[in-house]
Amino acid sequence: MPHLPLASFRQWGLRPSRGLPRSHPLSTQSEPSGSSITRRNREAKQKRLREKQAALEAGLAWKSKSPAEPSKAWTPKEIVLYEIPTELGEKKDVSRPLPPAYSPRYVEAAWYPWWVREGFFKPEYQTRVPQSTGETFSMCIPPPNVTGSLHIGHALTVAIQDAFVRWHRMRGDQVLWVPGSDHAGIATQAVVEKQLWKERGVRRHQLSREDFLREVWKWKEEKGGEICEQLRALGASLDWDRECFTMDTGSSVAVTEAFVRLHEAGLLYRSRQLVNWSCALRSAISDIEVESRSLSGPTELRLPGCPTPVSFGLLVSVAFPVDGEPDAEVTVGTTRPETLPGDVAVAVHPEDTRYTHLHGRHLRHPLTGQLLPLITDSAVQPHMGTGAVKVTPAHSPADAELGARHGLSPLSVIAEDGTMTSDCGDWLQGLHRFVAREKIVSALRERGLFRGLQSHPMVLPICSRSGDVVEYLLKSQWFVRCREMGARAAQAVESGALELSPSFHQKNWQLWFSRVGDWCVSRQLWWGHRIPAYLVVGEPVKGGREDCWVVGRTEAEARGAAAELTGRPGAELTLERDPDVLDTWFSSALFPFSALGWPQQTPDLTRFYPLSLLETGSDLLLFWVGRMVMLGTQLTGQLPFSKVLLHAMVRDKQGRKMSKSLGNVLDPRDIIRGVELQVLQEKLRDGNLDPSELAIAAAAQRKDFPHGIPECGTDALRFALCSHGALAGDLHLSVSEVLSSRHFCNKIWNAMRFVLNVLGEKFVPQPAEELTLSSPMDAWILSRLARTARECERGFRTRELPLATHALRHFWLHSLCDVYLEAVKPGLSRCPRPPGPPQVLFCCADAGLRLLAPLMPFLAEELWQRLPPRPGGPPAPSISVAPYPSAGSLERWHQPELERRFSRVQEVVQALRALRATYQLTKARPRVLLQSSEPREQSVFEAFLEPLGTLGHCGAVGLLPAGASAPSGWAQAPLSDTVQVYMELQGLVDPQAHLPLLAARRHKLQKQLDGLTAQTPPEAEAETQRQQRLSSLRLELSRLDKAASHLQQLMDASPGPRGP
Repeated sequence: MPHLPLASFRQWGLRPSRGLPRSHPLSTQSEPSGSSITRRNREAKQKRLREKQAALEAGLAWKSKSPAEPSKAWTPKEIVLYEIPTELGEKKDVSRPLPPAYSPRYVEAAWYPWWVREGFFKPEYQTRVPQSTGETFSMCIPPPNVTGSLHIGHALTVAIQDAFVRWHRMRGDQVLWVPGSDHAGIATQAVVEKQLWKERGVRRHQLSREDFLREVWKWKEEKGGEICEQLRALGASLDWDRECFTMDTGSSVAVTEAFVRLHEAGLLYRSRQLVNWSCALRSAISDIEVESRSLSGPTELRLPGCPTPVSFGLLVSVAFPVDGEPDAEVTVGTTRPETLPGDVAVAVHPEDTRYTHLHGRHLRHPLTGQLLPLITDSAVQPHMGTGAVKVTPAHSPADAELGARHGLSPLSVIAEDGTMTSDCGDWLQGLHRFVAREKIVSALRERGLFRGLQSHPMVLPICSRSGDVVEYLLKSQWFVRCREMGARAAQAVESGALELSPSFHQKNWQLWFSRVGDWCVSRQLWWGHRIPAYLVVGEPVKGGREDCWVVGRTEAEARGAAAELTGRPGAELTLERDPDVLDTWFSSALFPFSALGWPQQTPDLTRFYPLSLLETGSDLLLFWVGRMVMLGTQLTGQLPFSKVLLHAMVRDKQGRKMSKSLGNVLDPRDIIRGVELQVLQEKLRDGNLDPSELAIAAAAQRKDFPHGIPECGTDALRFALCSHGALAGDLHLSVSEVLSSRHFCNKIWNAMRFVLNVLGEKFVPQPAEELTLSSPMDAWILSRLARTARECERGFRTRELPLATHALRHFWLHSLCDVYLEAVKPGLSRCPRPPGPPQVLFCCADAGLRLLAPLMPFLAEELWQRLPPRPGGPPAPSISVAPYPSAGSLERWHQPELERRFSRVQEVVQALRALRATYQLTKARPRVLLQSSEPREQSVFEAFLEPLGTLGHCGAVGLLPAGASAPSGWAQAPLSDTVQVYMELQGLVDPQAHLPLLAARRHKLQKQLDGLTAQTPPEAEAETQRQQRLSSLRLELSRLDKAASHLQQLMDASPGPRGP
């Protein structure tokens, strides 16, 4: 049962849905009518609405908050549950009337299992639909880690991808969207190790490797399904029969094949090099698992395995005595004094005159007294610090390059577990490296070689998995040569064969591949794809190398390779398989083709590879997309996809990336279903955050969600996410923005209730091509519908979904609801009812819902299923496989000139509403006259006189001949140089009573104007907003002055108002 915050039930007198009787087809939960809290809330809400409406009508929209920034408190909505007995996978019963209010839980119930059971999400289904194109569209979901749950960043990926998938499916393309999850080597192993210790008090190394892996698979089967549940909740139309897991049999075969082929091509080799090393995990880690933490100065951090907090952001100055000159020394600054035992040289710039006299000399190591060469290298920056740097090739990538240029041998002084090695001497051996740091500094002080300590900004590499400081250690590992493959990837973008969108990502792509280094793929874990490489024990290789390593798909194949290398029979050789596993990113890089059956030439691989589109977050461009392109091109001979769409990063209000380690992630289900603040805080406490981060995250939650998160629904969340463009920068999604989309859902719901009521049970839709239009309003709304279809198609084709969301919102809210429905309501209430509007309403509802379906699948399905079917052939069983309205199919209705003319009518409507607001004509329906000096403009108004009166909330609307005198006593509003609007006031307004009200309003606005004029905003954007507000205030003051002058004339002409 979906979760609803219990506090909502308690506070508002509602009862949880689980206690409702199952016999009722609809269960409605509402507020008790006598509740004083409810009454106060209702009154407050009505007051806010009145104030906002008055501001809008007065042209002061800046005074009210935008839809994306409402008050933090919200009014709980009526909860309606779908409780008609329906078997899982059976079609939802839509024979009952729509509930009176939109309720996401009611709308989203039962549809998804039916979609899956009917096979709508399978590419084979599209071959049977009438609109089948014969074309294919394929994508894979970026496989999320099996350990975790999706956050709002993942939801953005799903919403965008599913919108494209559903659009292509409705077009008639054979669509394959492959679901999958990643085995997440480090994260999964850590979770299971923690669980074993918590439940059984057992460490990993107390079990055999096989026993531990059985525990991991058991955990995966029990706990690894949460992501799939979230994907279903988001409405993701994935082909679940093709679901993949990066540790399943097919993926394992693909990984082994890829490793062997790369090795045979000379692109994969074993070498001793510096790697990112997590001492807490005792494993190499990838670059993406290294977080760069900027420190502005001295900062204390608590690190795993270290008994006391450690200070960073400090520069220690150390003297290196010059050999043979007792009073001469070279001072070197370092932020890592614990690596001093590993120093093998000191380097200066060759043109630094301070050290010219020392070129070729030796220095004494401050701890050991050993002689170190003073070398010169142009990479040294003479203006940084003293201009002299210590060289530690075994623990610094930059020093390793410098040492290699000068033939220096590295000296490893930090072990895998983060303790000091025996090369440091007995006084340091076995100490934690940061405990050794303090001991080294103390020793320098004692020897008189400590030269100071000062604040120093720095960037600290942190392991995102363990929170430990990353070390750079020399390890024998397997590496992928990337330069040649990277050059091909760069060329693919340069030539246009691979399209990156937005295009500004091309610069980072080219820069990264121009500097790409070899990729360490070894990981010292048990969970993952074990490396298919074997050490031939005790056998030298021809050529005399120390270790003999062979690679094979099977041990037998490896044994054959070993026999060839050693010249001995394979049966006599002893082979030991590498205990390490491959980097998780290695299997992820194969996903676009391994998920389709590679290395076998399966029908799916033949039909759907290369993929049509790769959509993902911009943070994965290099680590995932780049590696997919490299390995895909190398192993399959083709780019894995030709188009890449990168969406922006979702960040919190502080601008930080969504991260579990920061505690700022939001489960999309909490936005969909609603959640109490208390539950959000409990999730934080269960997340094993660092205490300082926990306090920050908890405070941010209390500030951002003081009342928890209201229920918004899946459709509203998807629509809000898709409304952000790829070019719009980082996405700072607020819950209030999603609530605004829920209000949009409610508007559509109410509009469709009205439409269905108008159509009735006996309505028979006419074929679209036979539709007869009875009024210019009918033609206008159908033209707006055609324009919306054109914009939606443009948005999907250019992969700019905000074009579609904006067009749909504008059509449903402003064109259909605000204008057309209001304009035709009077005619629909007459008897006999004109035949045109119901047919037009059906066309708008049918096409409008199909246009909406890729973005709001649940709401569109619920409402579309209730429309009467068109006569003729069998209707589509679901809106998800119904034809998407193309721009071409509706082009006959598109009349740009009519829309341009009607925009002039809408300007008159706004002028009439402004006059009504100025004179506070709340109930009266005054007569109106329009006068234009242009005959063509006069004819435009003549065609829309009745809608003008209806939309302007006025009485009869007439035309005043050009040149005729203005009627006496009527309010006047110039619309332009050629158009005047006159509204009757006599008998409707009491000038004597109304003038003081106008004066009070004027005084209030003048006070606001004076205050704004005195302000000096610090930013250009704020200044622009200020000028807009100043302009609005001055316009309203002008209106009030004109109204006051007119009322004074009325009062002078007539001593008292007539009765209404």
